[in-house]
Amino acid sequence: MAVELGATMRVVRPYPNVIGFYDGRIVGVRAHSAAPNWLDDGAFTLGCCSFAIVDGDEALVYDTHMSIPHARIVRRTLEAMGITRMRVILSHWHTDHVAGNAVFSDCEIIASPLTNAALIDNRDWLENNDPPIKPLVMPTTVLDGETTLHVGNTVVEVRFLDIHSHDGTVLLLPQSGVLLAGDTLEDTVTYVVQPERLAIHLRDLDRMDSWAFTRILPNHGSLEQIEAGGYDRAFIAATRLYVENLTRLANEPELAVHDLRSFAAEALATSGIAYFYAYEPVHRHNVEAVLALAAKPDKPA
Repeated sequence: MAVELGATMRVVRPYPNVIGFYDGRIVGVRAHSAAPNWLDDGAFTLGCCSFAIVDGDEALVYDTHMSIPHARIVRRTLEAMGITRMRVILSHWHTDHVAGNAVFSDCEIIASPLTNAALIDNRDWLENNDPPIKPLVMPTTVLDGETTLHVGNTVVEVRFLDIHSHDGTVLLLPQSGVLLAGDTLEDTVTYVVQPERLAIHLRDLDRMDSWAFTRILPNHGSLEQIEAGGYDRAFIAATRLYVENLTRLANEPELAVHDLRSFAAEALATSGIAYFYAYEPVHRHNVEAVLALAAKPDKPA
């Protein structure tokens, strides 16, 4: 069954100063087309949530969602709340995080240097994908490095991580102990885009785990969990266990026969994540990507 883009968006408020805009994980529903495409088979099927940090008449929008209609709902919702000053900050360069940038073209759009470079390098691919992100509105502010922003009286620490994608940007809210994690953590499991960087991903999972916070809001996860305030720190341990198992594949290819539930049994046992059937194809993709890298004669050491 097809629905109008954005028609199934649900707006939640896990914290007084954090609003979530969630769509997807609706069995039997597609939002773009019956043919394979990134919007339905990635963002919508897995569930996608962008966020806004709000305080007074200010908002910092964390990712512009999977389509222009979704971004319009985000903006209308914030304007109806009396928000008059909006800024955007991008978690990374992937499709479902930048597709709505055009709706905020009159606002400051902030990105890390790596995200800005990746958008430049992949602009043609993004603008000619299915569905196309055209025009792709680029960042207006490129950060010099990690920094601290303020949304009204709310402190937002901007930090960089190389997990899932080399250009990850996460937001730490020290006053409430909340981490907005983008795609660095996903429930059920991380989507491996750069298998050659798994060792770096593990290093940065450890770095994330050294930070002070208590709850985690991912862009891909359970609506109910996000609405209830997010995930606890076991989310990090579960992700680490899964990635460690992926790194074993080169020397233990027999692990590749396992489905997600059995491959990630240790991770699921942490209670940091929950099994969601739509991640079976993600897991199969991850396994194939890691094995393909291992088969290359010039694979990284």
